[in-house]
Amino acid sequence: MTPPIFALAAAATPVRLLLGSDPVRLFPFGDAGESPAMPYAVWQIVGGQPANYLAGRPDADSVTTQIDVYAETEASARAVAIALRDALELSAYVVSWRGETRDATTRIYRSSFDMDWIVRR
Repeated sequence: MTPPIFALAAAATPVRLLLGSDPVRLFPFGDAGESPAMPYAVWQIVGGQPANYLAGRPDADSVTTQIDVYAETEASARAVAIALRDALELSAYVVSWRGETRDATTRIYRSSFDMDWIVRR
């Protein structure tokens, strides 16, 4: 039920150019640590369901992920979001643009979107 977000993103040159390659700064939610290098992105599963059948076990899960990009500039946040979208959307569908914000205290920019995946078991 876990989509291959990291593997797909890390394989994309535009993502590595923006998020680095050692490590690629794309983390599961809560694993970015204290003050990670910018820009960076986090992802988390926010919903989903198995593909239930009347007979037999499900062979896939539908999974919704939220991806949040953090950057020092608006342009950087948007560039990373676009690179991630482009790297992932041949394997998943963007279903929501959650918006862009700037934290009042840290002044860090955030761009957020949701993707739906069908993850084979």
